[in-house]
Amino acid sequence: MTSGSLKDYRERRDFGTTPEPEGRESGVSPEPIFVVQKHAARQLHYDFRLEVDGVLKSWAIPKGPSTDPKDKRLAVPTEDHPLAYAGFEGVIPEGEYGGGAVLVWDTGVYRNLTEKKGEAIPMGQAVAHGHVKVWLEGNKLKGGYALTRFKTGKDESWLLVKAADEAADPRRNPVADEPQSVLTGRTIEEVSS
Repeated sequence: MTSGSLKDYRERRDFGTTPEPEGRESGVSPEPIFVVQKHAARQLHYDFRLEVDGVLKSWAIPKGPSTDPKDKRLAVPTEDHPLAYAGFEGVIPEGEYGGGAVLVWDTGVYRNLTEKKGEAIPMGQAVAHGHVKVWLEGNKLKGGYALTRFKTGKDESWLLVKAADEAADPRRNPVADEPQSVLTGRTIEEVSS
């Protein structure tokens, strides 16, 4: 029996078959990371992951992140992933959980901006309370973003929204115009082959 928040991650995977990292929970980084992975599973989507308390808290975003503050992107929570997953690119075999190609679409560090009554809220508490504000310093995504839970229960759902700040750009469409991996320059089709 695996303990900790990576239990679901490990139970869903056969590490003798999938190239995904088994990983482990880690300590807190001085500069927490984020990663957005483009994932061609049954349906193409983007996995938005924030380092929180030694793991990557994860949300699947069907349309991918936007740089337009008017766009509200559905974000469906998925199981926590190990920090080692942040650098994972490859093909999860067909028939395995999440089968399909994965690439690192964006990555960088972030700052927690979540507050309540002027006091900083730790990220773990922010996620538990259903409202997270961060400042991203990525290759493609920069500036403020908010994740807000709007539906709880079995089908919990969140929204990811870009803040109206100097990094906002309604004319830019990074999902369509910048499809390559920030690590290798490959497209999802090149990772698949």
